[in-house]
Formats: sequence, C-alpha cells, structure tokens
Amino acid sequence: MPVEVPPRVSRWRALRTPALVGAGGIAAAALLHFRDPNTSGSYGFCPFQAVTGWACPGCGGLRAVHALTDLDVGAALSSNVLAVVLVATLAVAFALWIPRRLRDARAPMIAITSRVGVVLIVVGFVFTVVRNTPWGSSLAP
Repeated sequence: MPVEVPPRVSRWRALRTPALVGAGGIAAAALLHFRDPNTSGSYGFCPFQAVTGWACPGCGGLRAVHALTDLDVGAALSSNVLAVVLVATLAVAFALWIPRRLRDARAPMIAITSRVGVVLIVVGFVFTVVRNTPWGSSLAP
C-alpha cells in the first residue's frame, strides 16, 4: 500500500497558524503587563471562588503572568506555580512547533493523549485541594 505524501505548501502557509498563535500570546502578555491584575476586580472575579469560596487552579494565574512580564519569577511562583509551569510548557511547545510545522503543515502544537489528559485533570484537582487547605496555604494566591 503506497504511503500518502502530504502536499507541499509554502513556508508562509505552514507558519500562518503559529504566527497568529504567537501574536495572540504576545497580545495577551502585553495586556497583562500594562493592565495590572493586582487591582481588585480589574479582570472581574473568579466564578468558582465566588460560589465555593475556594481558589480554583487558575486563581492567581493572571497575576503570575503579569509578574512574568515584569521578569519577577518569585512573585509569579507565589501567585500561581501551576500557571508558571503552564506558561513555560507552552513556550517550549511553541518553540518546538515551528520547525515541525515547516516539515508538516498539519502538525499540531500539542498532541495530548487521553492518559495525559486524565493526569492533567488530576493534577489540577489535587492542586486545587492542596492550595485550599491549611497545610498547602503557601500555594494559595
């Protein structure tokens, strides 16, 4: 059975989606840099926290990204360590995505298996529970 060879596409067409994703990421980081999320209510309120009183896994994430745009890694980690790990992971995945897109115009940025998806959900759940307990209060936003 012959192997299907993907059609050859131009370099611009292969990099169009990564360029748009990169521009969106830079725009979001610029917004968080210039509009400080440390001001109460500047981006609204977390609905999960409003209903339950608990900090969700994302609470403090905007403050963490704001601190990262100021190159203050310590403040970012104290706001939301999970968000810092996520930003670092996405930055590496983005950097690795560009050469893959040049080889295959249909290559996704991240391909997550169902097993990895379950692990990520469990990590988010455990992080939420731990940061809302007295012994995990150092992880609270």
